[in-house]
Amino acid sequence: IISGVIIPGIVLIALLAVSVRSQVVLGMPKTELTIRVTGHMWWWEVEYPELGIVTANEIHIPVGQPVRIELVSADVIHSLWVPNLQGKMDLLPDKVNATWLLAEEEGVFRGQCAEFCGVQHAWMGLEVVALQPEHFVQWTEARRSPRREELSLTEQQGLDVFFKVACHNCHAIFGTNAVGARGPNLTYLASRRMIGAGLLENNHGNISGWVANPQTAKPGNLMPRTHINSTDLRSLVEYLETLK
Repeated sequence: IISGVIIPGIVLIALLAVSVRSQVVLGMPKTELTIRVTGHMWWWEVEYPELGIVTANEIHIPVGQPVRIELVSADVIHSLWVPNLQGKMDLLPDKVNATWLLAEEEGVFRGQCAEFCGVQHAWMGLEVVALQPEHFVQWTEARRSPRREELSLTEQQGLDVFFKVACHNCHAIFGTNAVGARGPNLTYLASRRMIGAGLLENNHGNISGWVANPQTAKPGNLMPRTHINSTDLRSLVEYLETLK
């Protein structure tokens, strides 16, 4: 009775207590900020619903504060994985999953889709940028401020080209008539470190090459080649580089 009932009973009760405590620790912590991440083939839409901010392929969070991440897919099953910050969590087309991110120190942390989702699955990356709380507040305030209504001559020419070659059918830019939703929101494009969902460094040459023919860098992605002359391409890229 002692060896077959009492001792196992004590061990099982102890294991139950440890398991319950572990579940409490692993449960969703109290959070003050919610970020919604939507997976697309093959990029990430990032929305701060409480702040009215929409961006792509970058998640900015404050250091030392857990952030609730709501995950959903716009098409097939994806999976968000930021190895240095959190385990994997699937993004489903018909259900919202929730997880959280917590960065203990400043830095840029690479994330990746961890569920095969098509031809460019391997290049469906993103970055989590952890900022000190005061710097995070500055980042959010800069993106909540209304954009300038007056454009320089060069900027206006670039915006005209944006509509001329129908970029607005897929992309949105706050403060303009561009409200497309099939591709990433470009409102803060120039402030991002990377383009192409973590594929290329964000610089003048890479933006030009991507706009002219994104299939060269990322074959099979859903953005078609842009038929544009060199003058219009230069104006368009110069305009895009002002979107901070």
